[in-house]
Amino acid sequence: MSEINRRGLMLQADLSDREQRRDVATHGMYRRRDDPRGRMVADITNDLRRYSVHAQHIGHAFAGLHGLNATDLHALIAVMDAEMVGDPITPGRLGERLNLSSGSVTALIDRLERAGHIRRDRDTADRRKVFLHYADRGAELARSFFGPLGRRTDDVMDRYTDAELEIVHRFLADMVTSMGEHRDAVRAARAETPSTGRRPD
Repeated sequence: MSEINRRGLMLQADLSDREQRRDVATHGMYRRRDDPRGRMVADITNDLRRYSVHAQHIGHAFAGLHGLNATDLHALIAVMDAEMVGDPITPGRLGERLNLSSGSVTALIDRLERAGHIRRDRDTADRRKVFLHYADRGAELARSFFGPLGRRTDDVMDRYTDAELEIVHRFLADMVTSMGEHRDAVRAARAETPSTGRRPD
């Protein structure tokens, strides 16, 4: 093969590789369009992804500081979310939220309760029903760690009018719903996939 032909094939392969990388970068969530709305959509998508990554890093820092694993952290967030809307979560609903078996969620709750992060309270109307709440110690640890972030969040929100925040809220609520539906679809697809005997990474 002549040197010219060899270099020509190498250039063709390099261009093909670049084209493939460009195709990957322009599909799915990471596509970037040329029109103004497309560019705005791409920028918003990138901002959401960066926000998610930052939030995960902060959450992992809190978890590492207090000896929690990822599932522990997700459980605490679920308990907090339920309390904030005035609808305390039950162990059964927590298991559904985290996609855990009954035995696994019981072990999880026992572990978090022993560590002082949550507490079990029985329903006054139906003693068979148990609700999960943040324990005083757990709430204090969360306030101490996330308090500065809360103040930063308040500072950002103060820059927007009530009307602007209503639009932001509607957008984020729709995105949360969409992401939750996709999460459920992914879980369903994984459940339908025959097991290979190997645990997922």
